[in-house]
Amino acid sequence: MKHNLSSILILGAMITGCSTPGMINTPAVNTNKSYEKPTPEKEQIFQKAMVKVALSTQEDPRYKKLALDTPEKKAWFKQLLYRLWDRQITRAQFIQEGLQRYPDRAYEFRFIANGFQKYS
Repeated sequence: MKHNLSSILILGAMITGCSTPGMINTPAVNTNKSYEKPTPEKEQIFQKAMVKVALSTQEDPRYKKLALDTPEKKAWFKQLLYRLWDRQITRAQFIQEGLQRYPDRAYEFRFIANGFQKYS
């Protein structure tokens, strides 16, 4: 339980700071919107990658926190992050889905996508 709480706090921090210029093309892997839940093993590896990306957002003064102020928004974001990390969606799909909810946060979604490429 402690691990999940700290992951949620780090996720909150992630939502507070991110950026990386430029986009890197990633091959399409899974273009449908289905969601395959993580196994416990994958969940642990994902959590570690998520923490690294979250911490990196704090180092970028241009990154602005996403308003994930409800449990539903937080769950949506974590699932979106997991789908990217697990290659259920591409970087472009991750950014596109993020911009559907947060159209003025392209910089943040690119930063996060780049961070998962770097730390995964």
